[in-house]
Amino acid sequence: MIKNSNAIVLRRFPYSETSLIARCFVKDLGKVSFIVHGAHRKKSPMGAYFQPANCLDLVFYFKENRELQTISKASFNYSWCNIPKDLKKISYAMAMIELTDKCLIHNDSHNNLYDELFSSLKEVENSNNQLNIIYWHYQYSLLTFLGFKPDLDQSELDFIPLPNPYEGPNSKEIFNYFEKGEEKIDKNFILTAKDRRAISNYLNACLGIHFEGVKNLKSLKILREILSN
Repeated sequence: MIKNSNAIVLRRFPYSETSLIARCFVKDLGKVSFIVHGAHRKKSPMGAYFQPANCLDLVFYFKENRELQTISKASFNYSWCNIPKDLKKISYAMAMIELTDKCLIHNDSHNNLYDELFSSLKEVENSNNQLNIIYWHYQYSLLTFLGFKPDLDQSELDFIPLPNPYEGPNSKEIFNYFEKGEEKIDKNFILTAKDRRAISNYLNACLGIHFEGVKNLKSLKILREILSN
């Protein structure tokens, strides 16, 4: 069956001297793995299309019982101008991409989460301050759309103690804002170091309980090194 859908590239792997495997978040299907024939050939544009965080319009052959689907055509659906030029923006974008890849399962559609990821990447593209709020908002949204909406009044989850989300002087206001589910992200909050720790520790704890492998995101390690300098 031939399908056409928007997709966000999550990860890519070499497959042979001329081809690669691309894992994508396809809006209509969820996480899907593709074989991209000829992507490493010099005259092929396919290698440029299938870079993590790229937003594409794909035409592909899809069989539900097949592990690798086959790409027919690819084109850019939306292009990033600012993200590739800014190391901090790159790190936040890659953190969202890597987190999504870790939390999704194959062929499980989540249209709302796709829209949220695309919207969050656009916020990173167009914002110059408080990118951490955009990232936290995406973490909260991911938990919510995948069926694990945080209950901020719980002190433990699956018998595991949770950090206090309201430990910072302004963290309760920020979490209340996340709970409202507004589309536009307000980046004018006042943040202290205590707020950053409270919000980050709480969301990371929730994600770590529900999903394996999210505690050691490579992109987050790079981001922490950037922010500490």
